[in-house]
Amino acid sequence: MDKLLWMRCFVRAVETGSFSAVARELGIGQPNVSRHVAALEKSLGTRLLHRSTRQMVATAEGQRYYAQARQALDIIGEAEAQAHGQQDPHGLLRIACPESIGTELLIPALPDFLRRYPHVDVEFRLGDAYIDLVAEGIDIAIRGGKLRDSTLRARCVGQSARICVASRTYLKQRGTPLEPGDLAAHDCIMYTLLAAGNDSWPFRDGDRKVSGRMRLNSLDGIRRAVLNDLGIAYLPAWMVTEELQSGELVALLTAHGAPPVPVNVLYSAERRLPQRAAVFIEFIAQVLAKVPGLVRDDGAS
Repeated sequence: MDKLLWMRCFVRAVETGSFSAVARELGIGQPNVSRHVAALEKSLGTRLLHRSTRQMVATAEGQRYYAQARQALDIIGEAEAQAHGQQDPHGLLRIACPESIGTELLIPALPDFLRRYPHVDVEFRLGDAYIDLVAEGIDIAIRGGKLRDSTLRARCVGQSARICVASRTYLKQRGTPLEPGDLAAHDCIMYTLLAAGNDSWPFRDGDRKVSGRMRLNSLDGIRRAVLNDLGIAYLPAWMVTEELQSGELVALLTAHGAPPVPVNVLYSAERRLPQRAAVFIEFIAQVLAKVPGLVRDDGAS
């Protein structure tokens, strides 16, 4: 009975979504992968995967087992590597981050990271919605705002300034707000995933209620909406640096801006941080330090 092989088959099946992919990776044939996962389920007395002709997803029990099994395999893999004298980071690094940060800041810098660490593979989970790192086997997540989850640890890798923006066409049609209170007369493009609620925006002298006809769960979607003259947006400054320089967008209420929002790299306080994750955190801290609109902890821009 090779329970370690069963675990590897299950973990990679969750990560690839395919028994065929696992079979090719391990060189053992798809029927064997299926039998190994079935044997693991039998030994545990629970169903780990829901299988159909179209997809394969982990059950609730499977998600919990996956997180712990993946951590165990990571520890075993690092122990084996060290025993063979391999000190370089290795393995699959799973990262969750907002789509805007992932596509515009991290992925363009990724070739350099992959050259530095040739034995690390990277998987991104892009999206603005909250993800349970432990349940879904995520190594690290990048999120803006203050840490509210006591099961996580955080490293601040920058401060994101926020700015109100609108297109020249919108302002020509609707006028330019001069005070935060003037926003009540404007179409404000709402971000539905704000932790504090999506009907108020923070300013230096307090929050202001805002409203509008457009609501989105994506910051990149909001940027595209404001570029299409749909209203006023409140966005991270780094996202609109080029549009402000080109004149496509106009900065508003700059004298009333709220303090910058921390940009944190989060990871589970309950599990050991893999070496591949530790080196990636250092790498992205260097990448973000060079981004206009982000501010380092020392207050330099």
